[in-house]
Amino acid sequence: MISKDTISKIIDAARIEDVVGDFVSLRRRGANLVGVCPFHKEKTPSFSVNPARNIFKCFGCGKAGDSVRFIMEHEHYSYPEALRYLAKKYGITIEEKEQTAEEIMAQNERERMFNVNTFAQTYFSDILQNDNEGRSVGLEYFRERGFRDAIIKKFQLGYCPESRHAFADYATQHGYAADILVKTGLCGSYENRLYDRYYGRVIFPIHNLTGKVIGFGGRILSKDKTKAKYVNSPESEIYNKSQTLYGIYFAKNEISRLDNCILVEGYADVLSMHQAGIENVVASSGTSLTTEQIRLISRYTKNVTVLYDGDSAGLHAALRGTNMILEEGMNVRVVVLPPDDDPDTFVQHNPIEYVTKYLTDNAKDFIGFKTNLLLKDAQNDPIKKASVIKDIVETISVIPDAIYRATYIKECSRMLDVAEQTLMNELNKILRAKLRKQMGGNAVQEEQQNTDIINEPKTQQQDLTPKETEMPAGFYQEQELVKLLLTHGSDTIEIEDENGEPEPFTVASLIIDDLKGDGLLFKNETNKIIFDAFDRGLDEGVLPNAQTFTSNENQEVAVLAANLLSTPYRLDDWERHRIVVKKEEDTLKQYVLSSILRFKDMVVEERRAAVVKELQATDDPDEQLILLQKKKKLDDIRKRINRDLGIVIAK
Repeated sequence: MISKDTISKIIDAARIEDVVGDFVSLRRRGANLVGVCPFHKEKTPSFSVNPARNIFKCFGCGKAGDSVRFIMEHEHYSYPEALRYLAKKYGITIEEKEQTAEEIMAQNERERMFNVNTFAQTYFSDILQNDNEGRSVGLEYFRERGFRDAIIKKFQLGYCPESRHAFADYATQHGYAADILVKTGLCGSYENRLYDRYYGRVIFPIHNLTGKVIGFGGRILSKDKTKAKYVNSPESEIYNKSQTLYGIYFAKNEISRLDNCILVEGYADVLSMHQAGIENVVASSGTSLTTEQIRLISRYTKNVTVLYDGDSAGLHAALRGTNMILEEGMNVRVVVLPPDDDPDTFVQHNPIEYVTKYLTDNAKDFIGFKTNLLLKDAQNDPIKKASVIKDIVETISVIPDAIYRATYIKECSRMLDVAEQTLMNELNKILRAKLRKQMGGNAVQEEQQNTDIINEPKTQQQDLTPKETEMPAGFYQEQELVKLLLTHGSDTIEIEDENGEPEPFTVASLIIDDLKGDGLLFKNETNKIIFDAFDRGLDEGVLPNAQTFTSNENQEVAVLAANLLSTPYRLDDWERHRIVVKKEEDTLKQYVLSSILRFKDMVVEERRAAVVKELQATDDPDEQLILLQKKKKLDDIRKRINRDLGIVIAK
C-alpha cells in the first residue's frame, strides 16, 4: 500500500492546471482556466479549473475533484493507479506502507499470478512467431482467419505446442512453482506431474483494464470432438469471468470517445472489428452477459450496441441478457447481421465503408426490435399477441427512468395497435407488484389506493414507479453549513458575549459547538463525514483544509467538496467603476448565523410536522392536549428563529 506521506507528496506536487493541461486545451478566464469538457460532448466550454483550490469542475456534466480524481475519471484508473501515474509524472518515489503478514501474503499471491501470466503470454507469443510448430500451425491458422501481424501483436496472441509438457517444463526451469501454475490454470497436475492445459491450442490472452494479463482462452485446432473447442482460465484471485470483458483494455478509450460500446460474442469478432478500424468493441466471450460486465461498460458509456448473427438463433439470442442492460439505465440498440454472417466474417468480407454504414443504418432500438421480432413470431394468434404485449411491457418496466418508460409505452402502443392507457395500466400493475415485493407487504389500504389509481381518467393517469431517490429534509441546509466549513472554517468572526463584549470564534467552532450543544446532527452521511472531520480538528487544535476533502479517497466526499468549492460565476472588478459590491467575506458573520438558524428552523419544522401527524391520528383527549402543548412550544421556537431571520410565518 502507498504510504500516507507519499500520497501527501503526490497531491501537493500535482498542480491541477498541469495535469488537466496534458489532456485539455485551457485558456484563462479571470482567476480560473476554462476548456471544453473531456467527459461529455459540448461546444461551449463549461469545464473550469481552479488553480488556487487545485480542483476542476464541469458545470455541464457535473464531474469534479482534484488531480487524482481527474486522472481516475479520464483514464478510468483506480485510486492507487492514479496516484502511481502522478508519482511517475512528477518523479516521486512511491513508498509502500508496511503491511501485515496476511496483506503481504495476499498481495504476493496476486503478484505471483500476474507475473506467471505475463511470463506465459511472452512464451506463447514467442512460440507463435519463432518456433517451427508455432509458425506452421498457430500463425498459419491466424493468417487463414485473415488476421494481420499488427493485430496479432497488438492482442498478444500465441500458441501452445502440441507436447503436453512443453510450457510446464519451461516454466519450472525458470523458477515458477507448481502451485502458482495450477492456480492460474496454466497447468494441471496428474500423479505429481504438471501438464499443459492449453497444449495444441492457439492462445488469446485476456487483459484487465490496466493491460495486465489475467487469464487465457485457448482454441483447439484439431477436429477431435472429444475435446472442448475452447479452454478458458479458471476463476482465481485475479480473474473473475463475470467481471471481465475481452478487449476492454484496447477498447476503453474509443468507447469513451465515441460514447458507444459495440458488444459481440467471441474473440475473433473483436479482432476482426479492431483490424477494420472499429475499436469500440468488446466481447462477453461466449458467456451470458452479467450485471458486473454491464457496469464495467457503464464506466465509459451509457450506450450499448449489441451485434448479433443473422440466423434465427442469433436473433433470439439478442433478447437474452438485454433486460439487465436496460435495468442499469443504459440505452441499447441491436444490429442484426445478414444471414450466414457473424461479426468476424461480415467485417472480413466487406469494405469498411460498407460495414460502418450498415452498422449505422441498421441499429434498431431494442424495444422496437424485440416488439417486431415477437410480433412476427405471434403472427395473427391473439393469445400469442397478448403474451407478446405482456413480455414487452415487462421489459419496459425494468427501465429506471420514468420519461424513457413513458416514451416507450407511447411507441409500443403504435406498434402493437393497443391503447396507450391499456399498456400504462399493465406497466403500473407490474411496477406496483415490484414495489410491494421490495417493501415486503401488500396492505389492503395500499391495494385500494392502487385500484383507485388504475380507475383514474387518462388525463390523471400516472406512471407509478418507486420515485427517484430524493434528498432528505435538511440536505441543502446541511450543505450550506458544510460549504461554510470548507470555505471559511478557520476564519474568525466576533460574537458578543452576555456583557456585550466581542469574543472571537472560528466559523468551525461556532457552527459545530452550536449544533452539538442543541443535540443536532446531520443526516446525510457525506455531509456528516466532513462535519465530523472538523469536529475532530477542533479537538486536536488543527482544522483540516479544503484539500483534505477534495483529495479524499472517498469519491462522494471528494466530489461534494469540489462541487461546494466551485462556482460558474465570477465577480467583475466593479471598483474601477467606483461601485462597491459586498463579497461573501464582508457579510460572513450574518451568513454563518443565518445558515445555522435556517438549519434549526428546518429541524423544528420537521418535528412540528411529526406532532401534527400524531395529533391527526389520535382521538384521546389527554394525548391531544399533550400534543397541542408540544406543537405550541415548537411554534414559538419557529417564531423566534424566523424573527431573527427576518421572516414572517404566515400560518
